[in-house]
Amino acid sequence: MASLSMAPVSIFRHGADEEKAETARLSSFIGAIAIGDLVKSTLGPKGMDKILLGGGRDSSVTVTNDGATILKAIGVDNPAAKVLVDMSKVQDDEVGDGTTSVTVLAAELLREAELLIAKKIHPQTIISGWRKATQAARDALREAAVDHGSDEQRFQQDLMNIARTTLSSKLLTHHKDHFSKLAVQAVLRLKGSGNLEAVHVIKKLGGSLTDSYLDEGFLLDKRIGVNQPKRIENANILIANTGMDTDKIKIFGSRVRVDSTAKVAEIESAEKEKMKEKVERILKHGINCFINRQLIYNYPEQLFASAGVMAIEHADFVGVERLALVTGGEISSTFDHPELVKLGHCKLIEEVMIGEDTLIHFSGVDMGEACTIVLRGATQQILDEAERSLHDALCVLAQTVRETRTVFGGGCSEMLMAKAVSDLANRTPGKEAVAMESFAKALRMLPTIIADNAGYDSAELVSQLRAAHQDHKSTSGLDMTQGVVGDMAALGITESFQVKRQVLLSAAEAAEMILRVDNIIKAAPRKRVPDHHPC
Repeated sequence: MASLSMAPVSIFRHGADEEKAETARLSSFIGAIAIGDLVKSTLGPKGMDKILLGGGRDSSVTVTNDGATILKAIGVDNPAAKVLVDMSKVQDDEVGDGTTSVTVLAAELLREAELLIAKKIHPQTIISGWRKATQAARDALREAAVDHGSDEQRFQQDLMNIARTTLSSKLLTHHKDHFSKLAVQAVLRLKGSGNLEAVHVIKKLGGSLTDSYLDEGFLLDKRIGVNQPKRIENANILIANTGMDTDKIKIFGSRVRVDSTAKVAEIESAEKEKMKEKVERILKHGINCFINRQLIYNYPEQLFASAGVMAIEHADFVGVERLALVTGGEISSTFDHPELVKLGHCKLIEEVMIGEDTLIHFSGVDMGEACTIVLRGATQQILDEAERSLHDALCVLAQTVRETRTVFGGGCSEMLMAKAVSDLANRTPGKEAVAMESFAKALRMLPTIIADNAGYDSAELVSQLRAAHQDHKSTSGLDMTQGVVGDMAALGITESFQVKRQVLLSAAEAAEMILRVDNIIKAAPRKRVPDHHPC
């Protein structure tokens, strides 16, 4: 009988790498926990900011405490860390806020799982316990949710509170009342459609953050052509994406030879004739304002000016798309059938000054809910962070208008969920109860981190908060201005139910997915082959 070799057999291609069982699990846990620790200090109203330095020649500087922005900017190599980064991106796209909370909660769940696995509890047992815990937490959150959707005045107050709570953990915290009003006004103008495309944000250096304001209508950061009307009432607008230069010879390396300068003049006049023909086709639409995505050039601009038409060139693509949306027009590329082209309309187009810049203001647009928020600030970094903060607030408010239920913030919801999960664990026999208790502990870590970031005694505050919830004071949470346990209903610290539910479900699913891993296989790197056929 042939003896079997005891040497390990590798079935993978040379250069491929494999991590098994404990090593794979440890690698996943370490990566995910490291990502959680990275963004942990930005959580809560007293969270700190991070400076992100871009590579390359210009090395851009970003100052932010937005979890999704931080995680997008860092390149991670660990597969479990990538799962958390993707999860925070989804949270940002789905509800706009809670990107840091979701990452920290998933990391804390995995920290607890690491301890349970060290006690020889099987991952599937932990997952089974966590699933039951997630359901219990979700039910508790649903029961605690308040719905003022039918009472317009109270719902508007809820929206203001949600905007304040969202902005209190951002750069705009010192001006949160001012920006909450801007955000709520902008979202209420949408009349429940939730289409944030109609809210345009323009950033202009200069002034202070409090000089920011909401403008009804649409602002385009472009100039009107030379010698053209600077003010038009009852405008008919043709929005186009077309090249206004002549159709030049596009054949690579082609030449045109002429035997006299008169022939060059002939070619030029033929080109001009083509341009003139195109302008005449455009003017047949009966318009008094022409906005093009591409350049218009001097000669067509001159023709538009003599026809008394306002022409605006090189409006960026996002600007053109948004302008088409708010004026009720469509973007055209050909002009042979004027009857098929849908023109945009607005009551007044005029130039306005913001700081030292001239912008074009469209008022009385067809889409009445359109508006522009003009942000002012001292540096570009402040403006960028203000825009991110305001975007988060707008997203959360748009979600709340659709799903009108709200819950209390300041760690109140987390403690409610943790209490429900602990109660379930106390009634559950077997090892699953240990997993449930670990889930409750991870939920309690969020208020702990919020208190730690503010420099308060987290052990004291969280134990007081836990006792208050056991005493059926279900609106108790952390008041971070005083550093005490306060009543969230009285303080108006409110959050969107949709955001909290998404944080709970996303974090539980991501942690469960990482916990299931028992093998990591890395593909062999592609070999570099010398290129013998350079072009």
